[in-house]
Amino acid sequence: MLPGESVLVSILIVNYRAYTEAACCLESLQKSLAGDVEVVVVDHASDPTATLPLIQRFPWVRVLTVTGNPGFAAGVNRAARAARGKYFLLLNPDCVVDDDVAHPLAVWLDEHANVGVVGPLVRDPDGSVQASARRFPSATTGFAGRSSWLSRVWPTNRWTRRNLLAREVLSDPVEVDWVSGACMMVRRTAFEAVGGMDEQFFLYWEDADLCFRLKQRGWPTTYNPSVAVTHLTGRSSSRARKESLIAFHRSAFRYYRKHGGLAARAAAPIVFLVLQTRLFLKLARLQLDSVFSKNGDQ
Repeated sequence: MLPGESVLVSILIVNYRAYTEAACCLESLQKSLAGDVEVVVVDHASDPTATLPLIQRFPWVRVLTVTGNPGFAAGVNRAARAARGKYFLLLNPDCVVDDDVAHPLAVWLDEHANVGVVGPLVRDPDGSVQASARRFPSATTGFAGRSSWLSRVWPTNRWTRRNLLAREVLSDPVEVDWVSGACMMVRRTAFEAVGGMDEQFFLYWEDADLCFRLKQRGWPTTYNPSVAVTHLTGRSSSRARKESLIAFHRSAFRYYRKHGGLAARAAAPIVFLVLQTRLFLKLARLQLDSVFSKNGDQ
């Protein structure tokens, strides 16, 4: 990008020791490159031996190295402060694109000046659609959310269909409560108006929190299935999955406390116990799966 050239889209990537996936992501992003697009990578717990080859392979990427890991929300905010774009495209390092996603989403936001966030269709590696567009958490989220037992065994039930809108067969853009931060485009003015992401969320639920605060300020979120990316999930180690589960439940409780009313706050101790019980059961299942996997390898 030439000095002084205006930037339409800043693609913001927060990387945490996922260098192989990040390289695949950046390789796919070359389809989106143009004079009005920049890519900013915040590299948490940066490993120079892995970062240098990435910089050499993709010299058009601006890499901001960070010694520790302050969390995803903090990484996004750091990238946003360094970015120059009119729009921010938040993208996980384990996402790949089949075509240009930056410009179609930016054009759509240009044409819908009242919208604060737009999220594309997100696919699993097998082509199935991820539940990336959702309603804000409610009493039904615990038993009919994305990872609940009910949603796995009966995905067409009314509660799951209400919570996980992206699972519906949609062809046109539709307003939703929030979209996954794995890939979302945010209007810079809206992002800055609410102070960016809440860095008290280390990992998970910061995307729902951002969309909630934006909606309060009159900036709705839209799901646009005409644009698609692929999210390469399911590649974490057992230890990483354990840390991920703990972070998920901590952030879920923070979201509940932050956005719940007086009655919800009064019930906070009960909700905390429910979440801790759910976490315990999830960790126990993870441990059993690990044991069976090891025994199967013997």
